[in-house]
Amino acid sequence: MKADVHSYVSSCSTCLQAKPDRAKYPGLLSPLPVPTSSWQVISMDFIDGLPTSGQANCIMVVVDKFSKYAHFIPLRHPYSAAKVAQEFLDSVFKLHGMPTHIISDRDPVFTSSF
Repeated sequence: MKADVHSYVSSCSTCLQAKPDRAKYPGLLSPLPVPTSSWQVISMDFIDGLPTSGQANCIMVVVDKFSKYAHFIPLRHPYSAAKVAQEFLDSVFKLHGMPTHIISDRDPVFTSSF
């Protein structure tokens, strides 16, 4: 009987699509601590898919988590991790110094190169 049930379930398209999620529950999210001064903690993200303006067609957004001040840095796609790092040094680091924490989504540019 066990073999019959297994063969029926493995051939039934509805049974194959309606599988229960057996992953462990991830738990509650914990909020990030509030920074005590400006430019200690920043977040970085990219806005892609924009029409070309001059030479740039995407924007790197760097936001200070304390003051909510932002830098919008134009980039040309495809960009590399080295190009993003150089633009960060030229636009953010020279004005505010190195932050203690950088929050970013795990962009393929960073995970593949650094």
